[in-house]
Amino acid sequence: MGHRALVAYERTDGQYTLHYSHWGAANLKLKHRISAESPFGGDDTDSKWAKQLLAELADGLEADAVDGYLGGEDRPSTVVEPKPRATGLTLDEIVADHLDYLHHEAFFVVSTTFEVTAYRTLWFGLQYDSETVEQGETVGNGALATVRWYDGEPVGDGHLQGQFAALKDVVGDMLDKGVFTPSTARQYLKRKLAERVGDRQELLIPTGELPFEKASLSKP
Repeated sequence: MGHRALVAYERTDGQYTLHYSHWGAANLKLKHRISAESPFGGDDTDSKWAKQLLAELADGLEADAVDGYLGGEDRPSTVVEPKPRATGLTLDEIVADHLDYLHHEAFFVVSTTFEVTAYRTLWFGLQYDSETVEQGETVGNGALATVRWYDGEPVGDGHLQGQFAALKDVVGDMLDKGVFTPSTARQYLKRKLAERVGDRQELLIPTGELPFEKASLSKP
């Protein structure tokens, strides 16, 4: 199935181009594979074509004009698909309308100076944790959490995912017992997740009203 991720590259106008990576979420490896020398994470350390393409995208090149840059040459494969899924998006639009919190395991934001921020996706859907929930939205329905790094490796990433899975299991049981409504279940998920993430990591939750809900705002 792969370890699917979305990657947002910042443009010179502050908006982003959105790309897909089929294996990029594995151990969050893209954080260290994307660089100015290899913008799309391939093994080619002198990707002149990739640098040129990304520079054009940063200046506003549209997705349908990318094919001309990719055809006609035998280029090395890359971890991130060079052709964007969409262009000219804000981060708010990406996390609310494009990021699938069930199927995309990670989200990466790449600045114009190639500072890469890795986020782990945490899906709020409870259809697999509750007998009373038949279906949960996947797009825009979740949270993004940064991870701590030590010696190039993510620290506590698996622990957080395990904690969140256990939290969802409890919330699903409370829904089945009638203790929670769907609305209070979501609020409880957000509050407890914010408590477990704490101040050492960043927690972003897309909402319909504010662009992002910070972890501190999730607490009562």
